[in-house]
Amino acid sequence: MLEGNMELQIPTGDFAGYIFDCDGTLIDSMPVHYKAWDAAMRQRGLKGPLSEDLFYSLGGVPTLKVAELIAKHYGLQIDPLDVFHLKENMFVEMLPQVQLINPVVEFARRVSKTHPTSVASGGPRVVVNQSLKLAGIADLFKAVVTADDVVHGKPAPDMFLLAAKLMGVPPEKCLVFEDAVPGFQAAHAAGMQVVHVPSRVTKAA
Repeated sequence: MLEGNMELQIPTGDFAGYIFDCDGTLIDSMPVHYKAWDAAMRQRGLKGPLSEDLFYSLGGVPTLKVAELIAKHYGLQIDPLDVFHLKENMFVEMLPQVQLINPVVEFARRVSKTHPTSVASGGPRVVVNQSLKLAGIADLFKAVVTADDVVHGKPAPDMFLLAAKLMGVPPEKCLVFEDAVPGFQAAHAAGMQVVHVPSRVTKAA
């Protein structure tokens, strides 16, 4: 597990809404995403294991774009949409392996009783919703924003701005929880403060 003695550095401020990334922030799903990508890319021509450093460097990037970038890195000719669906189907099958990142989830449980909370994830809606449902935390969030809802994913600010709008909270009054550099950049571009959730993604970046 990631968390060990994880301590979240919560900035002081009068925050009116809270936005959480999903993978690597609320749930410890990144190792399972890696397994699914590795299996999917091998089925589509990858010789040998997928580089973990490459995979973790793409944390927060929308799934379809990840397929394109991995294929480009290895010089593979693929149909990105085909690999996208193959990988997501494999991930859904592996979802029962995923565990909660408890310090973040406990914070979300606490603030959701008094403030609007939302999820902003680079994954496709059906997978994000399924992840939250299986983890037993779907009911904590007023809104869920995914790659399906915006033209530009992280590091563009669009996901976080939409989440703020759906919560009815000004962007500057939102606090974001993220584990990956594209997410940090997106939050800053949206004018929001960020809590860094320690993970393999953060260390690799």
